[in-house]
Amino acid sequence: HSGPQKLLHIAQELLHTEETYVRRLHLLDQVFCTRLTDAGIPPEVITGIFSNISSIHRFHGQFLLPELKTRITEEWDTNPRLGDILQKLAPFLKMYGEYVKNFDRAVGLVSTWTQRSPLFKDIIHSIQKQEVCGNLTLQHHMLEPVQRVPRYELLLKDYLKRLPQDAPDRKDAERSLELISTAANHSNAAIRKVEKMHKLLEVYEQLGGEEDIVNPANELIKEGQIQKLSAKNGTAQDRHLFLFNSMILYCVPKLRLMGQKFSVREKMDISGLQVQDIVKPNTAHTFIITGRKRSLELQTRTEEEKKEWIQIIQATIEKHKQNSETFKAFSGAFSQDEDPSLSPDVLITSTSPLEPVVTTEGSSGAAGLEPRKLSSKTRRDKEKQSCKSCGETFNSITKRRHHCKLCGAVICGKCSEFKAENSRQSRVCRECFLTQPVAPESPSSEAPAEPKQSTEKTPAADSQPSLLCGPLRLSDGGETWSEVWAAIPTSDPQVLHLQGGSQDSRLPTPSLSPAAN
Repeated sequence: HSGPQKLLHIAQELLHTEETYVRRLHLLDQVFCTRLTDAGIPPEVITGIFSNISSIHRFHGQFLLPELKTRITEEWDTNPRLGDILQKLAPFLKMYGEYVKNFDRAVGLVSTWTQRSPLFKDIIHSIQKQEVCGNLTLQHHMLEPVQRVPRYELLLKDYLKRLPQDAPDRKDAERSLELISTAANHSNAAIRKVEKMHKLLEVYEQLGGEEDIVNPANELIKEGQIQKLSAKNGTAQDRHLFLFNSMILYCVPKLRLMGQKFSVREKMDISGLQVQDIVKPNTAHTFIITGRKRSLELQTRTEEEKKEWIQIIQATIEKHKQNSETFKAFSGAFSQDEDPSLSPDVLITSTSPLEPVVTTEGSSGAAGLEPRKLSSKTRRDKEKQSCKSCGETFNSITKRRHHCKLCGAVICGKCSEFKAENSRQSRVCRECFLTQPVAPESPSSEAPAEPKQSTEKTPAADSQPSLLCGPLRLSDGGETWSEVWAAIPTSDPQVLHLQGGSQDSRLPTPSLSPAAN
């Protein structure tokens, strides 16, 4: 082909792919989004999934595509240019930035609502069965806008290669490529994240949903067949290992052609994991991984394979340690910068502001679900990955988050053992417990549990150091009783402070000598 013909061919390819792209945008905006909205799925969930897809659809369908079609099919003989039209795309690249930035969250919402809302799942699956979907999933179509900007970049690069240096369109085309390339870098980063998520979904299906691994924080590092040596007789048994950035899944193969291929036998956290090379006279290529609960003696087919497993497990352990130290340092600095007036009054265990929560049959809400929003304070607490006191990393099973009821610090269960008997509402950290000492049965952290008919002040409201403090029942004449908070300050005058009930009062009390204590 001659130079002009090659340029026309590139322009026609751009037009063809743009027409296909607009049909995909219509599918997302006018089919998926509209059907879910009509079914009563909460608006914040729709926005969380589809972001600004309607604006992107309108721009391409009503402006860019018509201009390209007119230029390439009607005006190309007299005005063979693309750069001036594509340069108009530049002001709208911000829309793509918003869509790409929201993409991880959008994919997570689709996964969550598909698993927990039968109505949502049925609508998505019914649309995906239609011919217009081409047997592709919603997530696949959601990826189209992310991939589109890099495709503009490739077509423009090819166009500039064929374009003469003195062509009138040269300056506009180069400027367009410069602007689009910047946006393409962000899209390529999002595409890599999506590829990781797709791999997690594949493993999730292979495990039959036994482990909830589909999370943007998870990353599959390595997987492969391996053999486990029996501790009883030393026989080799076929096993499969999945190494993630935060755990190892030790699995047993299932002899099935379809469906679940592995069953999880053991889940071992990377935190505290050890790997050791061993040499046995009668058994080659063996090594041991030791977790908090169990040790496994494993065997590979070759020495090279064994070294590879050991090296990559050790590297994962080391990287996890570094990340934990970073989170620990960040958490300490973040806690110092926090506004002390913010109290942890809302404690929600949801991992997403829009995670669906199952409601009772008589309750309202789309598909028996209701979105649950987190306060900004709670979102910041969810970002804290380690205990303020001991620095150990949190997890959802053995190391869960708790809050000190006095200072609001995020701590683990071990560091919040200072609590009232049979009460989970009075956890405090060691520092607050030591500065507000009480009798063993009633720790100083007692809030005190917000009585239903009382408005007494909590110990957090009275920052004065005390020798003794705690809840008491107060009677006026022995007929009616009210609960109050009692405290004896360390400073003179040492009087008994009664806070709450019908009135606040002070009753004199004798000084406490060391012998009395």
